[in-house]
Amino acid sequence: MSGHRRRHYPQAQYQVNQPAANIPPAGQAGVVPGYPGQAPYAANPNPALNGVNGVPGAQGATPAYYTPGAAAPVAGGINGYPQQGQDPSIDAATQGFSNMNIQGIPTLPQQPTQGYPQQSVYPGAPVAPVAPVAGGYNGITSPQDAANALRQTLPLNQLYQTDLLKELPPPIQDLSLPPPPLVIPSDATLIPNNPNANTPPEFTRSTLNAIPTTHSLLKKSKLPLALVIRPYISLKNETKPVATVGDAVISRCRRCRSYINPFVQLTNNNTRWRCNLCSLVNDIPAAFDHDAFQNVPANRYERSELNHSVVEFIAPKEYAVRSPEPLTYAFLIDVSIHSISSGLLATVATTILESLDRIPNEDTRARVAFIGIDSSLHFFNIPEDTEEGEPSILEVPDVDEPFTPSPDNLLVSLKDARQNIEKLLSNLPNLFANNANPSFALGPALQFAHKLIESSGGKVITFGSTLPNVGIGKLALRDEESVYDKPKEASTLLSVANSFYKSFAVDCNKSQITVEFFLTSSSYQDVATLANLPRFTAGQTHFYPGWSAASIEDVTKLSKEISNTLSSDIPLEAVFRARGSSGLRMSGFYGNFFNRSSDLCSYPTFPRDQNLVVEMSIEENITKPFVYIQSAILHSTHYGQRRIRVITTAIPTTSNISEVYASADQLAITSYYAHKAAEKVYSSSLIDARDLLNKYLIDLLNVFKKDVVASNTGGISPLMFSTNLRMLPLLIHSLTKNIAFRPGRVPSDHRANALNLIGSIPLPQLIRFIYPTVYSLHDIPDNVGLPDEETGEIVLPDAINAGAEHFERYGLYLINNTTDLFLWVGGDAVQGLVNDVFGIPDIFQVPIGKHELPVLENDFNERVRNIISKVRESHDTVMYQNLYIVRGGSTAEPINAANAREVSSLRLWAASNLVEDRHNNLPSYREFLSATKEKLSQ
Repeated sequence: MSGHRRRHYPQAQYQVNQPAANIPPAGQAGVVPGYPGQAPYAANPNPALNGVNGVPGAQGATPAYYTPGAAAPVAGGINGYPQQGQDPSIDAATQGFSNMNIQGIPTLPQQPTQGYPQQSVYPGAPVAPVAPVAGGYNGITSPQDAANALRQTLPLNQLYQTDLLKELPPPIQDLSLPPPPLVIPSDATLIPNNPNANTPPEFTRSTLNAIPTTHSLLKKSKLPLALVIRPYISLKNETKPVATVGDAVISRCRRCRSYINPFVQLTNNNTRWRCNLCSLVNDIPAAFDHDAFQNVPANRYERSELNHSVVEFIAPKEYAVRSPEPLTYAFLIDVSIHSISSGLLATVATTILESLDRIPNEDTRARVAFIGIDSSLHFFNIPEDTEEGEPSILEVPDVDEPFTPSPDNLLVSLKDARQNIEKLLSNLPNLFANNANPSFALGPALQFAHKLIESSGGKVITFGSTLPNVGIGKLALRDEESVYDKPKEASTLLSVANSFYKSFAVDCNKSQITVEFFLTSSSYQDVATLANLPRFTAGQTHFYPGWSAASIEDVTKLSKEISNTLSSDIPLEAVFRARGSSGLRMSGFYGNFFNRSSDLCSYPTFPRDQNLVVEMSIEENITKPFVYIQSAILHSTHYGQRRIRVITTAIPTTSNISEVYASADQLAITSYYAHKAAEKVYSSSLIDARDLLNKYLIDLLNVFKKDVVASNTGGISPLMFSTNLRMLPLLIHSLTKNIAFRPGRVPSDHRANALNLIGSIPLPQLIRFIYPTVYSLHDIPDNVGLPDEETGEIVLPDAINAGAEHFERYGLYLINNTTDLFLWVGGDAVQGLVNDVFGIPDIFQVPIGKHELPVLENDFNERVRNIISKVRESHDTVMYQNLYIVRGGSTAEPINAANAREVSSLRLWAASNLVEDRHNNLPSYREFLSATKEKLSQ
């Protein structure tokens, strides 16, 4: 990279004690000292910016809590797991988990028993080799004896302590570390030393990676026991494929109905397998030893289900209630004057037209329908290309009468009517160009779309630019002013204003229909009510406040997210179930789905860019050294196969509270707490939700102080916490400042949208939504922003803390909060930097607001654009982030500038992402820790 050197700019002089970047002062975003005589656009002189705890290059350096002689992070994949992907689909059916009893008598040599290899533990914990135990499954037949022997010989993650008040700024590189490892001996699996046997954390993360053996110990720890499960980690099957079993041979336990997996044991001369969840012995199918494709004998130990923790079965017909239906889309498009004037109608029509080739249609069975909505419903009759005639409109003016036009060409084959579909979409804006109707009959349109596709199921994708105001499901403005920041705010503004959207969700689930909303109103749209329909039909609510086609950035974001939604591989008619070992019970489920029974979640279509949280309870004492959790998604692919995706996770158990804490996953715990807080908002109030989050933390710190490290009992003791959990207080504190929970004047649509995101987005995006990722760009090393020589991927800079004290007044920073990107340019940035990035010599001429960077012929501009593109790049979410350019304050800023209000409000919005600072009457992180310590001393 010698050809790309860091640019240097003239020395700039600054006064001491000026706010860095002139970020809004105390009470808004925090006050911090400035730095005198700094050289802008060069290596930052502030040691806190050059790493964490003085370690340069925090991400690449050894974290502060790695100690000499400790186990280094395992190379390759995540925590030693090879990179795994995921395969297609996740569709749905209801009764596919039917009782099957497939018999078989294979006879192959028993696999040799191996000793325990040296185990990798959580960073900072020393590792000691473990001696093997001879004979059988370690020569032990009693589960209790086996558990005791393993606990003595196999060290779990060791406990290390951190003084939270001394580790400031907090070491944010921890947020990118893998969770504490699941310490499992190599011969706990059927095939020893199997690197793919346990689930990679991309698919499943447990809040506890050492599970208490008793309910009383779990209760004493105050830690939650839950799983964060994401069955699909990419939008397309080919991006992250998983191992597939293609011969339709599926072996399941007769009692608990779990699937054979890498952790079973063979018995009776290898003719039977013992279920690792319930210990029942089952027959092995004879087909396990036969390759049906080549019609030759096969080695059962090479089968995918015995080697991989994440596997997908092609299911036989017994798993289908009916033959897989074709992929079906019904598009409901607002054609009112609001949609026309904002440009929504033209943008949607153009985007769908340009995305037709991206709709999954390998089997050529995909079907589409279109309905226009104002005070009437406009159905479009689309003949096949081989038929005579053009697309025509059938209008239903009486939306209170539930009838649907009967022509056969309302729901048509994408392949057979392609030319006429293109004609309709090309002409759609012209058909309603003179429409002055302000109404939006959303409820009746949803009912009619349901009737149209109820026989097959599918997706109803709705585009709305105004509040539904006609027919069933109509909504009205709520009085926001009178309840802002008051106890009644949640019950008044975030409750369901019309029960139709919840009751209709039940009908949609019965017909295997998912509803997706794209909402673009410039005024109130009642997201709190509308979001219930996608939430309970496994869809998503996409919210675009103040959207306008006059903004190319707005058009780009909406078009990309529509196109990404249409191009995603969709598992149809899916049901999800999680099973646990004896003693465990699945007690709660959180996410976007319909809970059909106590342990069965219904997904008309399974969302590939969402996860769910499963809460567990311990109902009886656990006597075995490991517990197992197996989740399964039965679904139909969009190309007509019935499949089952099975994910099996083994987790060690312990009776030691220190090992429980040392193995806790701070990110998974944060996800669980976020869901519980969101639930509290709907059932109680925002104040109670914030109090609940703070109570969770106080309880954990108290337990740690009194029961985990009992020596720290005095009032003057430091604020100690488990090292692997040291970011949890920061995440909880940041969560209380999130738009979903923070006090103050927050438009209810924005708050409802944030609550919806917290309840559905995958864990990596959720953590970034709570604690934004911040990059310093003005001082990036020479290799950053350019392709890596080995991988070809753009190299990103190390993240810095989200706090004003880390911002220089001459600096350039990128803030990523999952939904938006902010490019913060310091108000005293030198002319060279401003010219290189924006092509403008005067910083006060830099365009402020929603803009893209210009493409300039210089190295630095290219590298900054590469970083922004890389941050936006994602294979696992439909979301696309707009870029907002923000200018920090300056003593030289013109007085009474024309756009002063816009600059100020945008600056405050961006600064609210610096969650370590004081903001909106909420304390800074340092103040929060001090107040927490005082509470513990009381």
